[in-house]
Amino acid sequence: MKRVWNGATGLFLSGALLFSLAGCKKDEPFNPGPPKTPEEIGKASVYLTTGDKNKLFSAEPEISVVETTSAAVTSLITIDAGQKFQQIDGFGAALTGSSAYLINKKMSSVQRDALLNELFNPETGIGVSYLRMTIGASDFSLSDFTYNDMPTGQQDLTLASFTIDADREDVIPVFKRILNIAPGIKIMGSPWSASAWMKTNGSLKGGELRTEVYNVYANYFVKYIKAYAAEGITIHAVTPQNEPLHFTANYPCMSMPASAQLDFVKNHLGPVFESENINTEIILYDHNWDNTAYAISVLNDANAKKYVAGTAFHAYGGSVSAMSTVRNAHPDKGLYFTEISGGGWATNFGDNLMWNMENIFIGTTNNWSRNVLLWNLALDQNDGPTNNGCSNCRGVVTINNNTGSVTKNEEYYSIAHFSKFVRPGASRVSSQATGVSQFHHVAFINTDGTKVLVVANSSTSSRTFTVREGGNQYSYDIPAKAVATIAW
Repeated sequence: MKRVWNGATGLFLSGALLFSLAGCKKDEPFNPGPPKTPEEIGKASVYLTTGDKNKLFSAEPEISVVETTSAAVTSLITIDAGQKFQQIDGFGAALTGSSAYLINKKMSSVQRDALLNELFNPETGIGVSYLRMTIGASDFSLSDFTYNDMPTGQQDLTLASFTIDADREDVIPVFKRILNIAPGIKIMGSPWSASAWMKTNGSLKGGELRTEVYNVYANYFVKYIKAYAAEGITIHAVTPQNEPLHFTANYPCMSMPASAQLDFVKNHLGPVFESENINTEIILYDHNWDNTAYAISVLNDANAKKYVAGTAFHAYGGSVSAMSTVRNAHPDKGLYFTEISGGGWATNFGDNLMWNMENIFIGTTNNWSRNVLLWNLALDQNDGPTNNGCSNCRGVVTINNNTGSVTKNEEYYSIAHFSKFVRPGASRVSSQATGVSQFHHVAFINTDGTKVLVVANSSTSSRTFTVREGGNQYSYDIPAKAVATIAW
């Protein structure tokens, strides 16, 4: 083979290579060929609800999960599933007396079974996993009552007349049907008032708990928990008083200032639970975001704090950041979100959906909440039955009290985007966004390793974003004023 000396390099070039080099034009750019498509390594499922109602918790086409690329993206969410925060207990609402009555008495057995499966079955329904109940009557009961009512002028210090018979009419039967579908569901109990004879004013409305019956009232909680246990219903947690700073209503209510709750939990409820081997959690406050001093003052007492699981909040005042304020003061205690209602004062579906996402579901979980509970699970077409309370509150679903038909409200879809995919025991994980505005997000990892991202686009235009998690990534175009849950 002929070889030619290349003086520039000091090397001999073979004839074949010489031919090859000679055939190349100096100014011809290198062409690497078409860009390589990232290899698909999996699929992510997507459920979508849009503010215009064109999509209502709609199962969308799956999207491809590919190997992470180095390509720059404008809008990026980075998830670190290894950085875990609070554990999740569940999502749901309150099975009030009114809700239970409608489900039990105003629906046929076929309608009732269909609704309960749709609400509580995690496979065929949305998998609601946490319920709140009222200990005695509330503003959404059929009448005023407690579990230990006595004739005027009489008292029952041994609680000999204690009974949950009022709940046997509707509440207990519905709970039992729910437990057949979701046996692991968590239940929280909250009283609106102690029995009238236990109070300073002798009425279910207003007044305070008499200090001399603090221990009697602690035993009232024990009897309630044990009576429900005898029905096969476990009470996972209690709050000592619903909305303890709101006590001027025309329905059962009771004042319990922070100093009184501190005394009651520290010296009575906590010790009685301990002596009776009651494992039910005690959760403080159960009122609005606009007061953080109440819970912190109780938790600052070490002898009270040892009996407490955490603090519960409502959203009728203040900002969701209050939950992080309490968490920062006592990071070893849980945060819980236990009540907000939609209603006739806000009827725009899309605006309500976005508000619920930003403040309640994405907002509270990003501020350390272990659960998210709305108010009435079900109300009728007249926003009732009411018990001198809110006259235009909206249930998660509306049950027509003549036909038993069901209408799903924006609150239903808000819960669904979390409850079906973020299962009890999941953990919130780190999620950071760049290049997006009017965009809210939160991410979780379930105990089986599946990851969940919930995103809400509150802007008036669609947004394309890319998610990177470990060595995986995917992209999605979310419509305007929409919420999407993506699971992979």
